[in-house]
Amino acid sequence: MKQPFKQDPTATAAFQRISNEKPVVSSSDQAHAVVIGGGTGAPVSIKTLLSMGVHTSAVVAMADDGGSTGILREKAGVTPPGDVRKCLVACAGDPKDPLTKAFKYRFEFAEDHTLGNLMLSALEDATGSFPQAVSICEQLLHARGHVYPSTLDNIVLCGQTCDGKVIEGQANISHSHTALEHVWLKEDHTGTAYPAAIKAICEADLIVLGPGSLFTSIIPNLLVPGVLEAIRSSRGKTLFVCSLADMQGETWGLSAYEHVKALMQHGMDGLLDFVLVHSASQLLPAPDGALRTQHRIAGHTKGPDDDHRIRSVEVDYEMAQRIQSMGPIVIARNFVDPLRPTWHDPKALRDAFTGVLRLCRSPQM
Repeated sequence: MKQPFKQDPTATAAFQRISNEKPVVSSSDQAHAVVIGGGTGAPVSIKTLLSMGVHTSAVVAMADDGGSTGILREKAGVTPPGDVRKCLVACAGDPKDPLTKAFKYRFEFAEDHTLGNLMLSALEDATGSFPQAVSICEQLLHARGHVYPSTLDNIVLCGQTCDGKVIEGQANISHSHTALEHVWLKEDHTGTAYPAAIKAICEADLIVLGPGSLFTSIIPNLLVPGVLEAIRSSRGKTLFVCSLADMQGETWGLSAYEHVKALMQHGMDGLLDFVLVHSASQLLPAPDGALRTQHRIAGHTKGPDDDHRIRSVEVDYEMAQRIQSMGPIVIARNFVDPLRPTWHDPKALRDAFTGVLRLCRSPQM
């Protein structure tokens, strides 16, 4: 018999491996970080920072219009709850707590809604305030950090692919068969930044972008008026965690350099300090006369047999040098979880974050 209840899968399940690691930041040190992203990748950075003892907040994209969130957004007119829910679970004080587990329950017999989505939407209606709904859930989950929507307004994401096709809607964009060239918020649906999110960014020592879907989870936050200005005025250093591999069409075939370039073209030019990229081996210059990697638009389109392929995000020495020529310091390591090739290894990511935080706080930076 098919189980009536199932827990929503999470990319942070492997983080139990570092749950007993000692914090690298003392409780009196007051190091603050903010993670900017969406619901799949942002929890990875949230869990990592919390394990280090860093005071952590998340600023979450509000463009989601697919799945359970899309149904609630369309039929109930609520603020998109899905990505916020995932970040709340990542902040939960005890992942084994029954309420934390139940928060992730997904009901296939009820339009595949999760309990967390329904709770956030019901509390938003009961209190008349989405931020208050989030605050109540933080208390229920004994959250060790705070989660803020990047905007409370009804935003709509649009995008154009590398072959010129225009797509409307976050869910449609994420399932594009050709990599995106750029995205924007639909006219009259651009919104304004949520003040608490701006405050968290301005007060952070470290601003982490990603990992996660580049065009549908990370960049939508940057498009909300006020967010880029907050990053620019913040005292904190910025870190982009590039994805390890790709199964999505929106970035299909894009190299690590092209990921960073896309961020620059969406407002982060001059604002990135560090970039984490995965490389299974040390990045070394190619021998004289060796063939350099060439990128073609055709390589950015998914074929009919690619739907279940895992495709690594390409990086080499030359790309790393090109990224560094744009400003940020590139940190290349083997980040792949040996059991889950599309997920970051928790210990490797924690070690890299620790090194970046120390660099951030160095007098030379």
